[in-house]
Amino acid sequence: MMKYQKLWDKDEEMRFFEKALEIATPEQLFYVTDDGRYLAYWPKNYKGRKTTLQSRNTFVGSYTEKWVTELVKPIAEKFDAYSVHKIVCEEIGIGERSPADVAIVKTPERYQKPENILMLIEVKMSVVWNWEYDPETGELKCIGDYRTHQGNPGLLRSDTMLKAIGKSINIRVSRNMASKIPIIVIGNTPITKTYYEKVDHLKTAGIVQGFYSVNPDPLDGDSDENIKNTPERGFLRIDDFSELEGMLSELVEDEREFFSSMLPKEKLGRIIEIASREPTYVKKAEKFLELLRGV
Repeated sequence: MMKYQKLWDKDEEMRFFEKALEIATPEQLFYVTDDGRYLAYWPKNYKGRKTTLQSRNTFVGSYTEKWVTELVKPIAEKFDAYSVHKIVCEEIGIGERSPADVAIVKTPERYQKPENILMLIEVKMSVVWNWEYDPETGELKCIGDYRTHQGNPGLLRSDTMLKAIGKSINIRVSRNMASKIPIIVIGNTPITKTYYEKVDHLKTAGIVQGFYSVNPDPLDGDSDENIKNTPERGFLRIDDFSELEGMLSELVEDEREFFSSMLPKEKLGRIIEIASREPTYVKKAEKFLELLRGV
């Protein structure tokens, strides 16, 4: 029986801070205001002296990547496969310096061959809500959603989106061995309106199979910002684990193939004509791809 996992929420975010504080100082995880408050983000109305906090990124990245590894583990097991953190596959451009955050693979090793990779997952999650920490009592208190603080978290950041897109394109254009592997990006926020068309085009073009948020309720109260999905479902808010299971299972089960080219219409027409002579739809597709890649 499938083990249903809990998605990202305030409790999980609080758990991140509690775990991180076991190995990090409060100053590595929180901004300190002029009046001595420890906050996850600068509030929008804060006018005092501000510093830049980079040290938290490493803790958030490590925690969320391992969290997603555990989240998709039951889905991997459904296919007698494994959910593995930080895999390396040099053949498709995933090296030691930039490993895949999470992958569903046929074998449990970190170093993988392309034919054993069932799915690649990039994790782009961050602290979503604003939190106040009391260093004397150890108390953590949520003081607002991301609309109440300065700076954008997760997939709302343009640089985060561009990094995810760039890495996916690099894998896609590496070699034909990567053409069968679905790639998804998992975050814990919505995306901005400026990326609605982009993520839909990336999905339609086959570069990325989807940007998913596994945080059903990132905002305190209803808001148009917390969209369920973009028109072509390039972005999708996952509302429960069974929905995530269905989406990922479909990507693993359906045999897909990425292809791209830019040919004169006459050449493309000849390829289509030759491929159409094959007896079945699958054979037609295989012949089309063979001819396309042989050009």
